[in-house]
Amino acid sequence: MKHFDNSFLSDDIELIAGVDEAGRGPLAGPVVAAAVIFSPSVFIEGVNDSKKLSESQRENLYPVIIEKSLAYAVSAVSPGKIDNINILNASLLAMLNSINKLDVKPELILIDGNKSFNCDIPVRTIVKGDSKSFCIAAASILAKVARDRIMKRLSGYYPAYQWERNKGYPTKQHIETLKLIGPSPLHRKTFLRKIFVDEFEPEFNLHSFQ
Repeated sequence: MKHFDNSFLSDDIELIAGVDEAGRGPLAGPVVAAAVIFSPSVFIEGVNDSKKLSESQRENLYPVIIEKSLAYAVSAVSPGKIDNINILNASLLAMLNSINKLDVKPELILIDGNKSFNCDIPVRTIVKGDSKSFCIAAASILAKVARDRIMKRLSGYYPAYQWERNKGYPTKQHIETLKLIGPSPLHRKTFLRKIFVDEFEPEFNLHSFQ
């Protein structure tokens, strides 16, 4: 993975930022993105696509990534904003915000996926980048850990949904709770249409929960 990143190095490119997001699929909570820059010589054993790691592995790697990075930043976009601009645009916004918050300016940005944002720094999209690029994988860990911690904290305000366990994803328990008591202010209303269209009469109006 480190060799993949270093293949982009040149006389004009010395610092590369990896960017990834976490939380595109959940029914509730923010989408979170992270950006991270390492010096070309830094390698951290165990860094991989966050989805391939256990929660404890991610938590253990999180402080190491921060300590060994030249710069890192994390940014979140709220459920309301997700409803307003859609999840793809919200994810790209979170990624761009993370880049803009970096204390060090990279010469190249590597993004997981095939969608990009407008930026004055050159950007390369990398399909399945979190399993190919060291810096994208590290960013995926930062984003995932940060988001999981947010959802655990928010679960204290809305314990019925058990976000400390499901992190807002559409588990059977989460959906059953939604059908029983309805959504919270932190649910993504545009993500709930199919659940409630299937459950209620056609005239059911999601705006009643806003």
